[in-house]
Amino acid sequence: MRTSKSQAIWIGSLKDGEGKISLKSIDCEANYSFATRFGTKEGINPEELLAAAHAGCFSMAFANLIASRGFTPQMVETIASVTMSTGKNGSAISKIELYSEVKAPDIDDETLNSIGNEAKVNCPVSKALSSVEITLQIKHI
Repeated sequence: MRTSKSQAIWIGSLKDGEGKISLKSIDCEANYSFATRFGTKEGINPEELLAAAHAGCFSMAFANLIASRGFTPQMVETIASVTMSTGKNGSAISKIELYSEVKAPDIDDETLNSIGNEAKVNCPVSKALSSVEITLQIKHI
């Protein structure tokens, strides 16, 4: 079993404060703020980190399933878009869209889509986010 850790600190109020997110395994730190999360200021936010985790996990799971079916995954590239919505109950992640481009010879689109949907449901990050609507679009290249 492996446990991964990251750290975050927030100083100040929600709108006027600022924080720092640290990824310990690669000694990386990034600043974040209300404006980078809810506004238009460029910068990191928790949803972007979640999107990166989901894209990475899904790509690995998809490649593994392609290989387990006897095909050769040459490349799986995934973009994950995480949507944050604000409603009467506050802010929540309301949707995650996965867009994946896959290079795998000798596999038809129907089989590829079926395997992709299986990966979408079964990758560990998807499982953790199962309360959120997750969509998938696949382009076979």
